[in-house]
Amino acid sequence: MEFSVLPQASPGGADDITNGFFFMSPYRSFVTQGRFCAINTPAGTGHLPNGAFQRELSQAFRRASDAGIARPRVVGAIPFDADRPAQLFIPQSSHEFDRAKFLADNQPRGAALPQVTGAIERPPEQDFKRMVARAVEATGQQRLSKVVLSRLLDISTRDPVDTAALMRRILAQNPASYNFYVPLGHGALLGASPELLLRKTGHRFYSTPLAGSARRDAEPGRDAAAGRQLLASAKDRYEHQLVIEQMREVLSPYSEGLTVPSAPTLVNTPTLWHLATAIEGRVEDPAVNALSLACLLHPTPALCGAPTDRARRLIQALEPFDRDLFGGMVGWCDAQGNGEWVVTIRCARVAGNQVRLFAGAGIVPASQPAAEWRETGVKLDTMLDAFGLHETNRRDDEHSV
Repeated sequence: MEFSVLPQASPGGADDITNGFFFMSPYRSFVTQGRFCAINTPAGTGHLPNGAFQRELSQAFRRASDAGIARPRVVGAIPFDADRPAQLFIPQSSHEFDRAKFLADNQPRGAALPQVTGAIERPPEQDFKRMVARAVEATGQQRLSKVVLSRLLDISTRDPVDTAALMRRILAQNPASYNFYVPLGHGALLGASPELLLRKTGHRFYSTPLAGSARRDAEPGRDAAAGRQLLASAKDRYEHQLVIEQMREVLSPYSEGLTVPSAPTLVNTPTLWHLATAIEGRVEDPAVNALSLACLLHPTPALCGAPTDRARRLIQALEPFDRDLFGGMVGWCDAQGNGEWVVTIRCARVAGNQVRLFAGAGIVPASQPAAEWRETGVKLDTMLDAFGLHETNRRDDEHSV
């Protein structure tokens, strides 16, 4: 089994945002202390309740329980390519906290924003638009309905980034999101995802996929109109329905009483409107846990495309970088099978004075390269806002940051 028992660390409290794994959601919020063991086994077979990954996870839970850890849970991140090593661990302990009180007590403390010394787009604007054009052509050939293409923004800062101060700004600006901090071997992954991949509590599970986006407006009337326009958009409704139908197909064999609304609703973040569908179901098999269901869905058409295998191959051919943890999933699962996993978007990977941001857009036959460039720029705003760079991004989102 590819896990290792790690040395003990002293426990902390909820204020230790960046001393362990941090996760805050409308359902459950907690921060971990210490590491009992790391689990780096790829989760490619994680969807199989009796497969190798799940057997290894069960063994790790048993070892943690035997070591005196009460109600052990696994936490961390799984890459976009689930056949790559996972970044998971079982903490020695965790401290749950009240979300509303935590937000009130952890406002930004006036720390200076990092001074940016450089920013590089990967790929550059014109290359990204050519990628989109090739993807549009591919989706028009009826062998591929949708593909999600992404881009990166690499930022250099004068001094190492204060990740605790950055995390507090992210929380203050995105209090309704799924907020996370994942410590890595070198640096950390942190963000404010709007998208629930899978939550399971008892026998019930929930998923709220997002597909189809529109930029918000500071003026309330125009903002409401932008939401209504998105809800009426044939292109965005088509993209959203592709996601929902594939998720229905995947979840139906595992679920009793699967509920999938016939039409999406609107949800929003500080920068975007999204089309969302709240899916619910019930699973009776005790071997099916939150992580196996999340692995079953991962990667969803909202982050990869449809059909999945063809979309993945086109992503590998077009994107000039490895997504690594971007576009993967972040969350937790306990030994009783409960858990919550969110899609790794609206996030950054920080290591010293190097910051990498990620954003993607779903490409369908009606997609326009310039519009997809702008959409990914707006999605980058979540993290650029946290760095105090939002005005630069909004002024220059027609060309570069």
